[in-house]
Order: sequence, then structure tokens, then C-alpha cells
Amino acid sequence: MEQSNKFFATAKPTSLFLRVAIPGLVSMLAMSLYLAFEGTFVGHLVGDIAFAAINIGVPIVMINNALADLIGVGSSAPISVALGRKDVKRACNIFTCSIILIVSLAVFTGVIIYFSAPWFVSIMGAKGELASLAVNYVRVYAIMGPFTTIVFAMDNYLRISGFVKGSMLLNLFMTCLTVSFLAIFLGLLKMNVEGAALASCLSLFICACIAFVPFIRKKAVLKFVCPRFDAPMIKNILACGTPTFLNNVAGRITAIIMNSALIRMGHELYGDGGTVAVAAYSVLMYVSGIIEPMLYGMSDSVQPAVGYNWGAGNLKRVSGITKVSFTVCGLVSVLCATVMFLFPRPLTSLFVNAEKSPELMALAVHAVPFFGLAFLFGWFCFAVQGFFAAIEKPFFATVVSICFAIITPVSLIYALSPMGLDGLWLNYFGRSLLTGIIAVILIIIAQKHMKKDIEKYQVSKE
Repeated sequence: MEQSNKFFATAKPTSLFLRVAIPGLVSMLAMSLYLAFEGTFVGHLVGDIAFAAINIGVPIVMINNALADLIGVGSSAPISVALGRKDVKRACNIFTCSIILIVSLAVFTGVIIYFSAPWFVSIMGAKGELASLAVNYVRVYAIMGPFTTIVFAMDNYLRISGFVKGSMLLNLFMTCLTVSFLAIFLGLLKMNVEGAALASCLSLFICACIAFVPFIRKKAVLKFVCPRFDAPMIKNILACGTPTFLNNVAGRITAIIMNSALIRMGHELYGDGGTVAVAAYSVLMYVSGIIEPMLYGMSDSVQPAVGYNWGAGNLKRVSGITKVSFTVCGLVSVLCATVMFLFPRPLTSLFVNAEKSPELMALAVHAVPFFGLAFLFGWFCFAVQGFFAAIEKPFFATVVSICFAIITPVSLIYALSPMGLDGLWLNYFGRSLLTGIIAVILIIIAQKHMKKDIEKYQVSKE
């Protein structure tokens, strides 16, 4: 811990960024790639309806995962604080209780989602084979939830315990496992969407088991103890996890509303129950699922360094680290937007077989450049949200995330509806631009609070 603090305080901003951001970027990218590979296999080996069905089911699956994140992310801060105060006993108790809460919650929500999956799918307007496949996809995740959702929390606990590289390698291994299972279930056994879901769930389960090893063998600072639950502890966990939970749930609610609009507009244009439009949107989501985690990973990784120097009152270093982080995020985003604008067909070909689905290929190729515009401004929203979180301004971070996840996109669904499907493709560009403007306003407002915090610190130091 002392070596980390010294590094945060003395290393050059660029060196510090590269040291902490690259492992975080690789980990987040690896965790997102397993879904991208799922889309590639399904798009080429199963077909359009299955591809669209997964996009219908994913928001429901992610809401289930968000409930696990509520505990996993929410417990990370109290555990870290307890360890910083040398209260290892309390940290271990929070860790143990959190594991029990996550598994128990996964059992409870799994039962609800399994039986309510047809209703969730129907409110999006899916019917017939599309609805049936989406329900089957969701139900596999619901059954496996108690064995899989824990992996996301374990990734946090590994990092807290100092296994940063181990976490990165485990995420890379998870991606390799997913690809292998997808090849077996979809390529050899010719399974449908159930095979895709099972491939992901098995890889998550195996990696969750591996993640437990250092804790079971007592190689980590966190250890399993006899759990002692109390109301203040649970309240603290829920309070710390709520911003991330609200962001995740808001994003999935937006996806459900978006899917409903896609089914309606797509059916009017193609008369296929909206399958082609939803499948085209799936292409955009898979591409986004690769880029956004990279931006989030870079912003999230520098938070400890920014937070440490903020707490030390070293504004010059806070400014230097933040500038490097913002610059790299901006450059990566512009590069990604350029690739999407110049090469929409090769990108779409990763997920769509042009010979089997020419209509889908044409629509997705048309949509990708529109969607790419979103990353010209979207990176700023991620970076500002991460900055506010690092300097203990959760209200401002939550406002940015909620605006980005639900308020602006849902408003634009209706505002841009006269443009038809093009309005939906432009939705993400609009939300990034509007949320970016809101983020700038919040930075201006937050400066007053930031000055007061620094003044208080200087007074206490004197």
C-alpha cells in the first residue's frame, strides 16, 4: 500500500497512467469481448432471428447482473476503507457477508426472471419465434445466475487484495473459454441461442471458481469468516453501490424502450416483426460493447491515483493525471469513430453473413457511421463521471451517468422519431452531445465545491 501511495504521489502523470490504465483497459476489454464473440458466432452460425433474440434478452440478463454489482461494487469501498484503517476483521466480515448476499440475491432474482421472462419479452413487442428464442436465452442465465454473477464481484475483490495482474489474466482466460465453448455448442453441436448463453455461463462459472482460490487458500488479505450481519453495514453497502446500480439499470431500461421502438418501426418498414431492425441494432451494441469498456477501464483505473492526490491537496498532480487521462480517452474515441465511419462494412461483417442476410447487412452498414459519431463526445461523459467519482463527488457522477444512460436517450427516442430508424441510429450521438454539455455545466458548478474542500484541507493541515 505504501509503495502504491508513493507511486501515486511521485510518478510522472504519463508513466502513472500507462502503469495503471493498461491492466484496467485489458481487463475491461477482455470481459466485453466474450459478448462480442457470442454475437460473431450467433450471427454467422445461427441466423438473424437468433441474433435479434439475444439483443432482446441481453437487457434482462444485464439487469440481473446489475443486482449482483449493487453488492459487489457497493462492498468494495467499505472493504477498502476498513483495510486502510487496519481493521482487517471488519473487512473480512464485509467480504464474507457480501458473498452470501450476492448468491442469495441471484437465487431470488433468478426465480423471478425465469418465470417472468415471457412477460418481459412481450412488453418489448417480440412475438413468435423471436420471442421464444429470447425467453430461452434469458432462462439459461436465470438458472445459472447463482453460479455466475459472483464473478464480477470477485474481480473487485481480487483487485482490492492486490491481484491486479491476476484479475487481468483471469478475464483473458474467460474470453478464451467462451470462444471455445461457443465453437463447441454452436459450431459442433449446432445449438441455438441456448448454446450461446450456456457457453458464456460456463466460462463465467469456471472463472468464478478460479477467482475463489486465493481466498480459500488464504493467500489474500481478505478471508472467509463467520458472517455477522448488521443494518449499518448493509445500508453502507447499498449506498455505495446505488450509483453504479442505477446507471446499469437505467441503461437496460433504455435498451428495452429502444428495442420496442425498433420492433415497431422495423415491422412497418420490413414486415418481419422488426427482426432486421433489432438485429442491426445488435451490431451497434456489440461494437459499442468493445469500445465503451475500454474508455471506462481507462477512466476507472486512474481513480485511485486521482483520489489519493486530491486527498493530499496536490491539485497540480490531479490536473496533470486528469489531462493525460482525458487526452488518451479522447484520442482513442476519435480513432474508433474514424474506423466506424470509414469501414462500416468490415465491422458489420464480423457479426453478419452478407450472403445469408443481405437486407440486414445493408441496414447495419448504413447505421454504423451514424453510431460512430457518438464516440466523438461520449468519451468525455465517461471521463468526467470517473473524475467526479475519484474526488468523492458521487452526486455529480450520478447525474452524469443517469443523463447518459436514460434521460437523454429516452427523450431523443421520441424527439427524433419523425426521422424513423435514422433517428434511432442518431440517438447515441445526441445523448453523448447533450450529456457532454451537462457535464461541462456540472464541472463549472463543482468548482465551487472543490475550492471549499481544498480550503478545508489546508486549514486542517495547518
